[in-house]
Formats: sequence, C-alpha cells, structure tokens
Amino acid sequence: MTKRIQLRTLLVGGLITLLFVALVGRIYWVQVVKADFWSAQAREVWSRSEKLEPVRGTITDRNGNVLAMDVDAYTVSVNPDLIHKLNLEDAVVSKLHAVLNKPENELRDLVTAKKKDGTYLQNREIRPEGWKIDKPLADKVEQAVADLKKQTNDKDVGIYLMTEKKRFYPKNDMASHLLGYLDKDGNAVMGLEKSLDDKLRGKAGEIVYEKDGNGVILDNGPVKFNPSHDGDDVTLTIDTDIQHYVEDAIKQAWDEYKPKSITAIAADPQTGDILGMANLPDFNPNQYWTAKPGDFYNSAIKALYEPGSTFKIVTLSGAVQEGLFNPNDTYKSGYIDVPGKRIRDINREGWGTITYLEGLKRSSNVAFVKLGYEKLGADRLINYIKKFGFGQPTGIELPGESAGIEEINPKIPTDVAAASFGQGRIAVTPIQQIAAVGAVANGGKLMQPHLIKQIEDPVTKKVEVTQPKVVRQVISPQVSKQVGDYLEQVVSDQKIGTGRNAYIEGYRVAGKTGTAQKVVNGHYSTDQFVVSFIGFAPVGNPKIVVYVVVDSPNNPLAGGGTVAGPVFRSIVLQSLRHMGVAPTETAADEAEQKETTVSVPDLTGQSVTQATKALEGKSLQGEPVGTGSTVLQQIPKAGTAVGKDQKIYLLTQDRSKLPVPNMSGLSLRDALEICSLLQIRAVTEGEGFVTAQTNAKLNGQPVLKLTLEPPDELPPPADGAGQPDAGEAITNAAEGEKQENKAPH
Repeated sequence: MTKRIQLRTLLVGGLITLLFVALVGRIYWVQVVKADFWSAQAREVWSRSEKLEPVRGTITDRNGNVLAMDVDAYTVSVNPDLIHKLNLEDAVVSKLHAVLNKPENELRDLVTAKKKDGTYLQNREIRPEGWKIDKPLADKVEQAVADLKKQTNDKDVGIYLMTEKKRFYPKNDMASHLLGYLDKDGNAVMGLEKSLDDKLRGKAGEIVYEKDGNGVILDNGPVKFNPSHDGDDVTLTIDTDIQHYVEDAIKQAWDEYKPKSITAIAADPQTGDILGMANLPDFNPNQYWTAKPGDFYNSAIKALYEPGSTFKIVTLSGAVQEGLFNPNDTYKSGYIDVPGKRIRDINREGWGTITYLEGLKRSSNVAFVKLGYEKLGADRLINYIKKFGFGQPTGIELPGESAGIEEINPKIPTDVAAASFGQGRIAVTPIQQIAAVGAVANGGKLMQPHLIKQIEDPVTKKVEVTQPKVVRQVISPQVSKQVGDYLEQVVSDQKIGTGRNAYIEGYRVAGKTGTAQKVVNGHYSTDQFVVSFIGFAPVGNPKIVVYVVVDSPNNPLAGGGTVAGPVFRSIVLQSLRHMGVAPTETAADEAEQKETTVSVPDLTGQSVTQATKALEGKSLQGEPVGTGSTVLQQIPKAGTAVGKDQKIYLLTQDRSKLPVPNMSGLSLRDALEICSLLQIRAVTEGEGFVTAQTNAKLNGQPVLKLTLEPPDELPPPADGAGQPDAGEAITNAAEGEKQENKAPH
C-alpha cells in the first residue's frame, strides 16, 4: 500500500515537473528565442500609422503667376444609420438638395443606403455635387448643418465635411491644353500635368505612433517617421500676358469665322521658349467634366495639316541657300505643267511675266514649283524639308506629339511639285511650323521648342534649368537675313503683298500667308480650306515668331491673309509692346524723342513713397493702384520710353483684388493697359481721351464701356511721332470707331 502511494506521488510529481519544465521552455521560447517576432506583433496592436500626403508642385508662368496649385477641398458625406435613427431623412434630403442642387431622388437613395444584410450604412459620399467642393460652397453646407442641429436640438445630424486637397487652376481655361488637368481621383490627365506627373506628384510619407489599450496615443513620441516630399515646382516659359493676347485674338476670329478649330503659337525664335500657345475649342480644367471630347484635343502638337503657302518659306530658304533665287529674274505666271498635272496660280490667268520677288509677294504657286521642282530638284528639296524638322517630333515637353508626314516620292514629279508650295504628300503640326520659321528668323538655327523654364525641388532648393537647345544649323546667318528681308516685303507691300493685313506701322514684320485646300473623300475640296499666317518681328532682331492656323472658316473666299493675318498682327503688336520693343524710328525722330521722352525706371519692390519720388525726379507721375504699400508691378514696364509727365501705374495688390479706378482723362492706350492689368473686358467708343466709363454688356457678357473724345490740343504720342495709339493698333481700320479689347481670362 505504501509503495503504491509512493509510486502515485512520484508519478504526479514527475508529471507536474514535466509540465513546469515545458512551461518554462515555452516561456523561454516566446520571450527569448521569438522575442523579436512577438514584440513586432505587439507593436502592430499598439501602433497607429498615418499616411502623409505630399503637396503637388505648383506650375507658374515665367513671371511667377500661378497656373496650377493644390488647394483645400471638401467632400460631403452622410451617415444613413444615424439619419434613420433620428428620423431625419426628409430634412437632410431637403437641406442638401437646396445647397448642392443634387436631385432629391438621388439624395434619398444615399441617405437610406443599406448593406446586404439590411442594416444601414454609416458613410456615403455625395458625388459628384458634394465631392471636393470649394470653400464657399462648403460654408453653405456647414450653415445648413448648423440650422438642422438647431431645429432638431441634436449635436450630430449625420452630415459631415471631410477636408481634402484638389488641383486648382486660377486662370480657368487659360492654357488648358498645355496644363492638362487632374481628375478628382488625383490622376493626371493630358498636358504637362501628365508628362511631369512624376516630378509634380512628390512622395508620400508615413508616421507611426504607439497607443495604449484604450487607443490613446502615448506621449513617448512616434515610433517611425518618414516625412513626405512635396512635388517639384515648375516654372514655364509661358508669359500669361502674351498667352492672353493669343487667346483673346483667336477668340475674336472664332466668333467671326466659326471654324472647326483655330490654333495660335507665339515663341521666342532665339531660344525656342514658347511664350503662348492656345487652341479653340478649349475647356476649363476646374470643370473638365462639362467639356466635350473634342475640346481636349491639342491641335498645336497633334493636328496634321497640309501647310499650304506658309511652307513656301522652306522652299525659298533652300533656293536662297543654294544660290538659285534671284529676286529680279522673271518667269511666266498663271500655270506650269509638270509630268502628270497642270498646276495653277490662285489667279488662274496669272499676272503675266513677273519677277520672282513679285511671285513671292503674290504667293505664286508657279514661282515655287519652278524654284523647288525645277531648280532645287527633288533630292535637295526633300533634304531641306527634313533639315527644317518636318517628319519628326520636335521634342516639346507635351505627351502625344505627332511626328507629321513626309512621304514625298522623289521619282514622282507631282509629289515634288506639290510639296514645293506646301501641299501633296506632306502634313505638318503647328509646333513644327514654329520651329522651322524660328530658324529662318534667328540666323538659321533650328531650336527645340520647349515649355519648361526650370524645375525646383521645394525641399533641397535644387533648380534644374532648361537650356536652349540647337538641333542643327539649317541655313547660314547671311541667308537667314536675306530671306527675312524678302518675307518682310510680303507684309510691307500694301498693294500686292498677300501679308499686308499683318503690317504694323513702326515695326519691321516678316511673314507668309497660307491657304490650303482640305482633302475630303480623297479629293481636294473647293469650299473647305485651312488658312494660316506665320511670321516674326522685328526683322533683323526678332523677338517673337507667331503662327496662326484656322481650320475651315465659314467664308470659303477668305484666305490666310484675311482671316489669320489680323490675328497675327494683334498678337505681335501687343506682345512687342509688352516686351518693351520700341518701334523703328529715323535718326531725326530718335533725336527729337530723346528731348521729349524719358526711360521708365524699375520700381518693383520699392515702397510707393520711394517709387513716387523716383518718378518725380524724372518728370513722371506715379499713380498707385490698390491699397498696398509696395510696388508689385508697373505699367509701362521698366526701360520703356514715355513722354514727360506720363502717368506710371504702380500695382500694389493682387490683380484680382484691385478696384476699378476712375480713368477719366487717360489716353486710350493707358486705359486699355489698366483694363488688361485688372483683367477687365472693355469696349471703347470714340478717339482721344477717356471722358466717361460705365458698366455695360456685350453679347450678354459684362464689359466696361469707355467713352473717348479728342481734346482741343492732343499731347505728343509717347511712343514717337506718327505712331498709332494702342486703340488703333489692336483693331482693323474697317472696324471704324468702335473697338474692343479683352482682358486676360
């Protein structure tokens, strides 16, 4: 018996000892061997992580004007479960319908939404009407919530506002095809937003905290912290003032001629900087969902056109470079036969026997068939076409650029003959045209066009600057000068020059018109044309090259000189004045002007008091615009020659916050400058100086009407004797006294 008890005791004791050893072993395994694993598992329970979203980089023009930026946005959501418990379905639907203008039936579906098991959901976003809305509308939602809380005496009525970020485009539809847009999910769509997405987006960060059993974050700080890296800031070559001139000019032509599309590009021929680029139709990236599919098409880099007579510049340049163009040689105009086809001039009877220079001025197809097909020959003509960059992308920093078409068969005479005057088996993009004619303007260097001036990392402050890139030397500087002189006569000859509508008094302007028949169902149409104008100024020291192309204007008899020439003129004139390029003057005029004019000093950054005193010392008057104390911008620009006692307008506030000043007594030019500065659309009646200003409407849109009358004694013009004032410069003489000028969008 005793032995049995002892045996049981030993067995139980051994079992207990074994269990104890196993327990100790397990504890050792967990706390020592697997300590790191279980510690990590515990931290997952204790910790809480948050994603740190970066701020997307801003996009500005060359002068720092913001074109795209991140701003706060607000999304409205509802809690169907709480709304049901409080029996507030009708009240919530009514309130949100009144504020968001969303259909009541759709709102009711949202506030009564259920899960599959029949229970009510606890969160539903109001899309799209309540998705990423602006602050003013969010304030109205907050007020509606406050009213509902007051009515029901409930602290929570199931309507919430979540703060987020969204992309905002302060200039609305300005440069929309260049910028592209971000959709509400944050996806980059088209334009620079897409091509630069990797740089603009930045990198997200993360922060991890530890918390106790009640979910309260502990005070010992974050366990892990990886800061976000904001996106790079991008500065463009675009000048918003020149962009406005471009958009305003094509809008006027759009309204008059109702074309399928219209495109204009302005660039600096010396560097390849794009100063302005626009297409119509366009869209507002802040409301991209309201646009039609065709509104997103960037014709400037994608559309392919038979260029027509603007392409004759290539043939002319090649002929001059090869020593084959003598302006005084003569030929028989009217028509020319090439194997397989008879090619005619626009004047089917011709102008008799004329010089090649006259043929250039009249845009004679026969002259250029003789130059390109007969004199240059197929191989040399095709070589120049390729050297000028046609048939290959320019490399501009936009997605989806077309390469163009160059499929000229040198063994087919009609191919070569048609190409010599810009038709047949060749199609180009507007940006290719700008690059090619820029080379003619700048001394023969084909520059790569570009939109990005610099990219800056906001954290490291490292700046990546885009340097001008010479693709190749196409023609010699001497030939470039000769071709510029010839093209100037196309514009300056007011009797026979096809480009005479682009003439600007006081400036040397070179250019060429283009009118190309469209191919419809495999045949050239007799009533559908692509009309265009391309040119540069001032000849000899070009600051700007501009191309305007209009697809199918409603007047089939209106050629490039009639439709596109005035658009070109408007853009170039305003841009040259904006850049401070003075009109060409004779030595006598210059001597006289030195006695009556002074150069405007640079006043930006100075206090209003300092600026005013500096102007008084030069016999000028300072006119502050705004209530600020520091000069942010001035009109006219620094370096501009103006008459003594001229008013210099000192901008001291953001443009959007400036009041409309009393402009009585101002010249038309100064009044229009102020309207442009304040982004006011103005219409004028009369000539001389402003006597009255009133609010009015034009085509249903608000405008500022300025009434002008000539004084008894007109003061001398500030830009030199004999020069037109700004009002004359931006309109055609045929428009009479009524003129219109629009401020930036």
